[in-house]
Amino acid sequence: MMVRGATPQDAEAIVALWRVVFPEYADPARPQRDARASVDRKLAWGDGLFWLGRIDSAVIGTAMAGYDGHRGWLYSVGVHPRWRGRGCGRDLVAHALAALSAQGCPKVNLQVLAGNAAALAFWRACGFVQDDVVPLGRRLP
Repeated sequence: MMVRGATPQDAEAIVALWRVVFPEYADPARPQRDARASVDRKLAWGDGLFWLGRIDSAVIGTAMAGYDGHRGWLYSVGVHPRWRGRGCGRDLVAHALAALSAQGCPKVNLQVLAGNAAALAFWRACGFVQDDVVPLGRRLP
């Protein structure tokens, strides 16, 4: 797998992948998870913290990160089910962590849906542990 920065030309392929990898993005009760809007916003932000993994010409995985000078975050790390179990997800995570570390990021957070046992196992295998915090959120109009 080759990892490279995502570009606007990749948007359609990323959205198509996310519709497979993150089925919860199709939930109309959660408009903040609109895949196309998320991809477009991140690409427009232009911080260089959005990557995709390709095998041949196929986009098979993504990793998105953010860093505000205080804490880093990982978002939308996912690999097409056909390519899971081959180290692609770990490679994307390693790429994102290296980029955040290069910016001086001291800690990285992420969130996993509580019922997603496979994702929790993946993140634990990548060295992440549960923090003693309660995530809160608020949608903005």
